[in-house]
Amino acid sequence: MRIALCQIVSTPDPEANLELVAGGVRRAAEAGAELAVFPEATMACFGVPLGPLAQPLDGPWAGEVRRLAADAGITVIAGMFTPTSDGRVTNTMLVTGPALDTHYDKIHLYDAFGFTESRTVAAGEQPLTAELGGTTIGVTTCYDIRFPGLYTTLAEQGASIIVIPASWGAGEGKREQWELLVRARALDSTSWIVACGQADPRSVDREPSSKAPTGIGYSTVATPLGVLHEQLADSPDVLVVDLDPAEAEQARRTLPVLANRRF
Repeated sequence: MRIALCQIVSTPDPEANLELVAGGVRRAAEAGAELAVFPEATMACFGVPLGPLAQPLDGPWAGEVRRLAADAGITVIAGMFTPTSDGRVTNTMLVTGPALDTHYDKIHLYDAFGFTESRTVAAGEQPLTAELGGTTIGVTTCYDIRFPGLYTTLAEQGASIIVIPASWGAGEGKREQWELLVRARALDSTSWIVACGQADPRSVDREPSSKAPTGIGYSTVATPLGVLHEQLADSPDVLVVDLDPAEAEQARRTLPVLANRRF
């Protein structure tokens, strides 16, 4: 499966960010990708009030992403915010393409490192897998990566590729944690891990205005045996990779951690 990781720097303006999606989808389609993965918070960057920006899944922002995916003939995963009944939003991954339209609501909220996502965001409850071209894809989001049980669950549900759109918080040691966690979750689940993050705003001369997690870049792909496969740097870019789902099956025969688990 050919996958494009579209590493962008989202702005506070959802309309402007649709232009970034359009550019990424175009580059992904030109490269022959079947799937284009954008980061968490593609719709709008963290650090601004999300409630006024949130839209339902049948709203105009998601509708335009659907149109871009349909016109290009590929599946797109992009982070957006949907409204909830209690005044918060849901941190949602829209998954849409010619034969697929679903979504994932982020389960584990980023109440860590001095940030409290749960004040403004409501947690999801259900893991998501989806079939794409005969391959089962698992979908997670950013802080989810610190919880291995979600990844083993997705692998048990058949996922051989698990994507992680993210807007990773900057700070001392955070890049090292990101890379370590991507490789660890690959080993836990013996799955391909495709982790697409927001680029570092400073790479485009934009200084973050708050402690909100606005991205560090370094989108990373790890093999089912935890080897670093490919990685971007900190600035906006598109990484196109060819992944063989059969390598996950081979890894599970070589390293049967899913079958050998006791707890």
